[in-house]
Order: sequence, then structure tokens, then C-alpha cells
Amino acid sequence: MRVALLLPFLLLSVGCAHQSRVNAPMAPGWITPAEAVHAANDDPQRGISGTFVFTVKNVDVTEHRLYLNSERDYRHQLALNVSLDASQREALQAQLGVPVERLVNRRVLVQGTARRTTIDFITDGKPTGKYYFQTQLKVSDPRRVRFAP
Repeated sequence: MRVALLLPFLLLSVGCAHQSRVNAPMAPGWITPAEAVHAANDDPQRGISGTFVFTVKNVDVTEHRLYLNSERDYRHQLALNVSLDASQREALQAQLGVPVERLVNRRVLVQGTARRTTIDFITDGKPTGKYYFQTQLKVSDPRRVRFAP
């Protein structure tokens, strides 16, 4: 009878212990993309400052900007998008020792401030009135980007 009463408790205890090992905490002070998005939404003006940690899922290079994205789709609502001026590409590659295209699936640390940014949909060079929000971390110094241990 006692075993029958203790069995559900023991099973729940084992399940909880397993759960805590699976979800190992990040190093103190590192901010995940989900935490950055939530904090930037809570305070769109100031955003959140600190050291952000994420795995680069996509690198996008345009004429003017270089993006390191925490999601394959930069429009994903939980994406953290690091933005550098395209002229910083060489300096970033020198800093990290690899071409930017080889950053996919690499974990990085980035220091700065993540803010909620409004992205307008454009048609024929004019805003359509439709938009979405993106969490961006604009970096002016490539030395603020490094590989995570």
C-alpha cells in the first residue's frame, strides 16, 4: 500500500530531476534571444543592454548591412538580429578568424543594446502602412562580437 502511494511522487521527482538537467542554465549575465525580445518589447525606447549569446542560424549581407540572425528567418518573432555596417565585414572576419558565411551554427557572444525596431513593408519605394517589429542589436565595433566558450 505504501509503495502505491509513493510511486506517483517518485515518478514526478524523477521527471523533475531529469528536466532540470536538460535545461541547464546559461552563464550568469548572458542574455538569450528570447529574453532580449521580451525585454525589448517591454521597454521599446531603451531596450536591454548586456552580453547576448546565441547560435548564428543565418548570415545575411546586403549592400549596406551585415546581419547575424539567431533564427533562419530573420522575421521570426523570437529572432535577435545583430546588425553591422557592411564596411565592417573585413574587420569582423579578422576579429573572428573566419569568413562571415562560416558563422552559421557557431555560438557567439555580442555586447550591446537590443531594441525593438519597426520594419516597414515597402512597395515602389514607399511605405505601405504595414509593418512588423524586429529585435535588433546594432554593433558599430566588430570587437563586440566573439565566439562563445
